[in-house]
Amino acid sequence: MQQTSTQTSTPPAQKITHVFEKAKNEGRGVIIPYFMCGYPTARQSIELALAAAEGGAEIIELGMPFSDPLADGATIQHAGHVALEGGMSIAGCMEVARQVSARIDVPLLLMGYYNPVLAYGLERFCQDAVSSGVCGLIIPDLPAEEAGPLQSAAYRHGLSLVFLVPPTTPDERIAQIARLTAEGPGSFIYCVSLSGVTGSRTSLPPHLKGFIERVRGYTKASGIPLVVGFGLSTPEHIAEVMGYADGAAIGSALVNLIDRHEERAQVEAVKEYIVSLVVSQ
Repeated sequence: MQQTSTQTSTPPAQKITHVFEKAKNEGRGVIIPYFMCGYPTARQSIELALAAAEGGAEIIELGMPFSDPLADGATIQHAGHVALEGGMSIAGCMEVARQVSARIDVPLLLMGYYNPVLAYGLERFCQDAVSSGVCGLIIPDLPAEEAGPLQSAAYRHGLSLVFLVPPTTPDERIAQIARLTAEGPGSFIYCVSLSGVTGSRTSLPPHLKGFIERVRGYTKASGIPLVVGFGLSTPEHIAEVMGYADGAAIGSALVNLIDRHEERAQVEAVKEYIVSLVVSQ
């Protein structure tokens, strides 16, 4: 039994394109917060995502916890460990997405590692993601050269597959990733601000603007948006990055923020933090 979710309708990923087009027309960038599904609890991760949307986030990443998160720094690893200890699974992440998407119209991205997705089944994963209100996928440990099977399944269901590009990426590989991204429904390229793992930092690397301009040379013709992630935490970071990128992803700083507050205060703290990032532009 073959099911295609987007043959006769607008691809879910098109919502991502609409967000970036609207932001561009309004002369600003897109704030993209990251929340680990199941952290600090499944219910609270839903409420935190909703609070971020209320604060002005226009795309939300939902992390899928994994026992061997190679690209994650200590902060995200901690959140993933807590989520796994609480019983969070791929199916649980789908349920978090379903409950969030039922209450807001913000595009959702599932971000996590390839092994659990493969074990779940690529076709089933993409089908369930769409039915849960997800618009795209970010798989940090899946190189573009090996992404064919998941890319095919994602594109069949109208999902975006977002590739990461670190500063050490050779030009020919950036060109390849730009081509792959342009082949699918609405998407963007996730530009990693520095080589290494995730984690909030006090200052942005001096090479960042030049790196984004280098990637832009391969995406300008197709109009693919560029999002900067890894290490962003302050309104000043956001103001700087939005001067040359189309969006900014924030993860570790949010986990740290959640950790600093008791549960009853976390929702308001997240909302206020996202507001501060939005108005910094």
